[in-house]
Amino acid sequence: MKSTTRGTIAAVITAVAAAAGAAATPAAALGTVPVPVPLGGAESALGMELPKLGGEIPVPMPGSPEGPRYVEGRLIPEHALPQLPVHGGLPGIGLRAPLPHVLGDGFDHLGVTTPASDLRTVAPGLALDVPLTPPNPDNFGLPDLKAPQVGVLAPVLQTVPGADLVTGAGL
Repeated sequence: MKSTTRGTIAAVITAVAAAAGAAATPAAALGTVPVPVPLGGAESALGMELPKLGGEIPVPMPGSPEGPRYVEGRLIPEHALPQLPVHGGLPGIGLRAPLPHVLGDGFDHLGVTTPASDLRTVAPGLALDVPLTPPNPDNFGLPDLKAPQVGVLAPVLQTVPGADLVTGAGL
């Protein structure tokens, strides 16, 4: 095998490995934007240890709504105004602060972390039906009257937030 052929094969294998590595990135890392709070300058200017603070802001992603579907006996399809799902997250915060030995020796730092958690929402929707029935063959093909139907589909919010509180020496 020529060296140019080996070089081409090596380049293709490298490109495939790089693409596979990029595809293996966790989904949570793609859905949040880290927000560091720089306090290093104030820490060196004041000559004391200040709290370390940072966070994560989620990026909401719209989903595809479930379209209207025909239901027998109704003139207007079900879910006339469909509910729009939006997937995002609750922001995450990380705080590490020094303690002046309030809890005794060995407990000179306090850490609080609330990781970004998934949030699934569904916007409100509308279901309605006109006050007419489908054509009635017993009434010469004319529709009958019925009570109008209007319904508001409630929004949905699902999440599982969490937090960690840690104390220790030099977190």
